[in-house]
Amino acid sequence: MSRRKPRPRLAGELAAAAAAYQAAAVIPHCPECAKPCCKLESLVLELEWKQIKSFWRLDESRPAFDRRLAAGKAPREIREAGGLYYVHGKPCPAYDDAGACCRVYDQAIKPAGCSDFPVYEDGNRITADLRCEAVDLDALTESIARAVGPGFRIVRTADEEFPFIVSLTLKRKTG
Repeated sequence: MSRRKPRPRLAGELAAAAAAYQAAAVIPHCPECAKPCCKLESLVLELEWKQIKSFWRLDESRPAFDRRLAAGKAPREIREAGGLYYVHGKPCPAYDDAGACCRVYDQAIKPAGCSDFPVYEDGNRITADLRCEAVDLDALTESIARAVGPGFRIVRTADEEFPFIVSLTLKRKTG
């Protein structure tokens, strides 16, 4: 029995479905969210040096900042690993608490993780992070089903270690 390969455009269709769902359901909810992800209470944000320098308004060089960070004299919420920086436990400096919005949302400096969270395409599946109160798994599943058409069924799988991370994988219908 031969296995069919996934449609070549499937990943693109899934990415578009994830983006459409976020635009319609997640982003409009952000201003009224009880626990904005930008506050980084339960999320970790991955940043590049350019973003660290801009968000924290640093005027020092990267080597000087890294030395200060290693000495424990830089913002405690920032950690460096493998050439990237990870921020957790304090609101992102780009988050405007009064307006409940991101100051860099439509700019190139916006972190990639902020665009992806909480629903994103990962190969031939969609991953949803249920820590976001705006994610409705049933509505997301219906949205994906509409996007890919009737030839697929959607299988939900929660991560064993992090059950709030759910993968929606497409399986071809047979028969």
